[in-house]
Formats: sequence, structure tokens, C-alpha cells
Amino acid sequence: MPAEYSQRREQLMTQLGKGTAIFRSAPMAVMHNDVEYNFRQDSDFYYLTGFNEPQAVAVLAPHHEEHRFVLFVQPKDPERETWTGYRVGVEAAKERFGADAVYPIEELDEKLPHYLEKADRIYYRLGRDRAFNDKILTQWQRFMATYAKRGTGPTAIEDVGPLLHAMRQIKSSTELELMRTAAAIAAEAHNRARDFARPGRYEYQVQAEIEHTFRLNGATSPAYPSIVASGANACVLHYTENDRQMQDGDLLLIDAGCAYGYYNSDITRTFPVGARFTPEQKAIYEIVLEAQLQAIAQVQPGNPYSHIHETAVGVIVDGLIDLGLLRGDREDIIKEEKYKPFYMHKTGHWLGLDVHDVGVYQHGETAHTLEPGQVTTIEPGIYISPTIKPVDGQPEVDPRWHGIGIRIEDDVLVTSTGYEILTDGVPKAVSEMEQ
Repeated sequence: MPAEYSQRREQLMTQLGKGTAIFRSAPMAVMHNDVEYNFRQDSDFYYLTGFNEPQAVAVLAPHHEEHRFVLFVQPKDPERETWTGYRVGVEAAKERFGADAVYPIEELDEKLPHYLEKADRIYYRLGRDRAFNDKILTQWQRFMATYAKRGTGPTAIEDVGPLLHAMRQIKSSTELELMRTAAAIAAEAHNRARDFARPGRYEYQVQAEIEHTFRLNGATSPAYPSIVASGANACVLHYTENDRQMQDGDLLLIDAGCAYGYYNSDITRTFPVGARFTPEQKAIYEIVLEAQLQAIAQVQPGNPYSHIHETAVGVIVDGLIDLGLLRGDREDIIKEEKYKPFYMHKTGHWLGLDVHDVGVYQHGETAHTLEPGQVTTIEPGIYISPTIKPVDGQPEVDPRWHGIGIRIEDDVLVTSTGYEILTDGVPKAVSEMEQ
């Protein structure tokens, strides 16, 4: 993909004008004491460079006469590489990653001013690395202090996120192929989990089957901690203990996706651990499924993003009124959000290099408009916790509904004519969920 990374940098640089953009790699994170997590590059950094090492900085300076793309990286060090793995090094980085200049990271303070002195602003996103934030702010303050005498140098710092993240929202054909692969691997894992799950087995055993399938098929890791929630655990949105023994009559909610080539999938399915839904489980499942199908139908270029959630909420409210779980005027229930004890989250999020990917949902009071190339999840749910407390004016929930938690989630691409469900390899019809 070197050509694609180059095209992304060029596209961004056309928007920088006389500014210089600076990007910091992700740090190595410590699990405990001196044991480190596996390194995962910062998504913005990776999107522009494809470079997958820590202790690196990328600089885009479109106004510079010679060096428009500059990398600062760790130099080769055979002794350290014996312990922590091979490094690309300064010389190879220039050839492999298409930089106009590459320097050891130790030379950042010395070299960076050369790429700022003719810039009118610094594009930099303040992050969690406060020491590096201070480094950039110090560079800016030095130029500001001498601006009256020099008449050049950056006089402003601007967040590069709005420019870069608008680019990241629209996926290229290369990105979509990676996402389709991530979706296919996750689909196989969900289908395997449905075949494997049965009364008496433990949630963590199902998790093991899922994540084994991920790695067996080339995924680098789960996209997020896998949720394998049986019984009332399904009413905990981010349940990850996964240690309960499943019982006949339980529902099992699995929310699991994988990362492949840095791109993510995100799928949720809910099905009976035993052979059939109970009547109450089936009634709730059918409402959630209808909400999802109608919400997916709203994925059309030009539609406001908010239509997805509004459609799902409408279907869920109608269904809960029909079952007697909500009472009153439909529009009042929606306006006053009296459905929220049952459905407390939004219906989707952007998906890509990050599971909750970058991109806006709202411009002031105006919802973002869907465009071809965007990928969103569609994931309505209904959760009837044993401790549910209805809002004022709503009925108490009959205990026969307690402990039912259902969510159905797919990854959906906006196309020029409508949508493509990337995760349609996992069944979700009632008849397909029952054994």
C-alpha cells in the first residue's frame, strides 16, 4: 500500500496550506511492572505512514523546498533488538516508507524547527502524551517570541483532526477489502460460537472458540474485549467477565469482532443456549430484529445519520407498547425518552481503523449526511434488567420479562445506491437462531 499512503499524505497536504503537521506514534503501554502490551500504532499515524513502531514522529511540511514528508524513527540497535524485536532503522525507513528525509528520533528537537520556520501554523492534535504536547507548545512559543523580529514562523496551533478524520471516514477500495476480510473472519467465529454454545458450558469457553477462530484465520487480535453474556449478563452492555456457566433457557449475547490489517469488524448476535426461544424472548427478539432491519434501510447516501437511530427507537417503542411494557402516547414516550430504561444507547457508530472510528455525527443542530464509503454499525437492543426501574408513569415490569437482553449488530457500508451489509455471513432470522 505505499502508493495509497502517499496519496493520503498528498491529499492532506493540499489542505494544510503553509502549515506544518506533526504526528506522534503511539507509546508502548505497560501491562504490569516491566511487561508491555503488544504494540498498536496510533491510527492517525498509521493511516498516513503505514509505519508500525513506537518512538516515531511524522512531519508533513508541504511548503518545504525539499522535505515535504519527514520521519523521525528509532535507529538500528542490535543489542536492543535482541530483546524487543527488529527495527526498520533510519536508512531502510526512507526507502520503505517513501519519506523525503529520515532522522534518528534523538534529533527531533534539533531538526524540527527547520520544518516550522516557514510555516504559518502548526497542525497538531494534543494527545495523552503530555511531555510531547509540551515539546510542541515550547517550539511554538519560541517562534512566537521571535516573530516580531523574524516575521516568519507559526503564529497558531490548530487541531489536524477535522481535516484528517474527514478523510478517514471515506474508505478506499483497499480499506474496504480489509474490512470485508475482518467481517468474514468475525462471521465465521460467530457461526462457530453458535454451534458450540450449549447448556453446561461456560461463557469463557465460547470466548475461546471465537478468539481461536480469529487468530486461525489471520486476524491480529480481537477488535475489543469479547462480550459473551448469558442470562441476565446480557443486560450489562459492556460485560466482559465471561465466567458464568450457561443454562438451558438462557439467551446468549455475543458481541465480538476482530482486527485484520489494522481494520476492525464489530458483530453482535443473540440466540437461545437451548433449542428454542421462550415466548417472551422471541417477542423481544422480533422487535429488535425489525428495528435493525428498518434502521439499515435508512442507510442511503444523502440521508441524515440521525434517521438510523430515530427509526430504531420508533420500532422499539411501538413494540414495547404492544407488549404492555411501555404505556402512553408514542410521541410523548419518544420525546421524553421514557424508553431509555430498555434502550439506553445509540443505534450505531462509525467503524474503521478504530472500532469507534473518527468522524462527526452532528454539525451543531444538523445531523451529518451519509456519504458513499462510510461504514457504520447498526446495533439496536432491548435490555430488561432484573433491577429495571421504570420512569414515572410507566408500568412495573412483570418478572417474566426480567433478564432478557438482546442486541443485533451488523457493519454496514454506505454505497452510491444504498448499502452493503459487510457482516451478512452471520444469520439472524428467528428460525436460524433456534437449533
